Amino acid sequence: MPDLPWGPGVATGIGSLPGTDIAEAQRIVLGELPGLPHLPELPARGPGSDMIGRTAGFLVELPVQLYAGRWQIAARPGQDHRRTADLLERDLDQLTEQADGYTGPLKIQAAGPWTLAAGLDLPIGGRMLRDPGAVRDLTDSLAEGLRRHVADVRKRVPGATVLLQLDEPSLPTVLAGRVPTESGLSAYRAVDGPDAASRLRTVVEAVDAPVIVHCCAPQVPLQVVRDARATAVAFDLSLVKDLDPLGEAIEAGLGLFVGAAPALPVGVRPPDSKQIAERVSTLWRRLGFPAEQLPEQVVITPACGLAGAPPGYVRALLKACTEAGRRIAEV
Repeated sequence: MPDLPWGPGVATGIGSLPGTDIAEAQRIVLGELPGLPHLPELPARGPGSDMIGRTAGFLVELPVQLYAGRWQIAARPGQDHRRTADLLERDLDQLTEQADGYTGPLKIQAAGPWTLAAGLDLPIGGRMLRDPGAVRDLTDSLAEGLRRHVADVRKRVPGATVLLQLDEPSLPTVLAGRVPTESGLSAYRAVDGPDAASRLRTVVEAVDAPVIVHCCAPQVPLQVVRDARATAVAFDLSLVKDLDPLGEAIEAGLGLFVGAAPALPVGVRPPDSKQIAERVSTLWRRLGFPAEQLPEQVVITPACGLAGAPPGYVRALLKACTEAGRRIAEV
């Protein structure tokens, strides 16, 4: 068993929450996810709080701006860049205040290099994805920016073990060559697995922190995640069809952040911790690994981000995930 940087039977969130009140969001996360809290993201606040804009704010010497509703590389920092930085500073100030004295794992999130390259435009138009040299420069800039971000969070919460989650929802479409061009009439070239892993590994090796690659899309490229030397992979359990690659990843020591609870309400009943725990335990039994290994290698999460969920549901869901984590630890 690998020595993973979290305790047995813990739960966490993917990142995004509903609403615009960062102080309340931080209280919910620290209260309901005591074993592995995270820095909340609130996309409802608008530009600069969305996944692409927020992550672009970490880039070093690559300023960004909004143009026709899309983020693109800019000649110099402007109002959009400052807004993104101000929102992040506000979030980190709340974290510093509310996590004072906290000791244990603490997760922060950013888009990974491939999702950023697929969502960020070149100054002359077109996605950065179309230019391999631009992708390389973007990755190097992101790696340095996230290294600084991790170091900043460590200073603010000195008792924490900082984990970095790289959100890569676009990675499967990048690998398959299915990211559409602006005209919609064609798609950008497919990126091969070794190249994809190499760019991810650039970030993993730069940040000096355990990295979780999150991909809540079908056909998570587990080999790419492993080759990037990530510590764990986060995925939506309902989308898993082929168990063999997952079994190989577990055998190789990869941690699993299992999205086992629906990110949006299903019916009228609140989430049930027993059902969540049973879904995870059933997966583990089907894979054939020892029961005692489950709470060590698995973290329970919602299926995806919670930005679109009702606030009351969010609190109940996170509480149920934490209780489900306790259940699997008691088996």
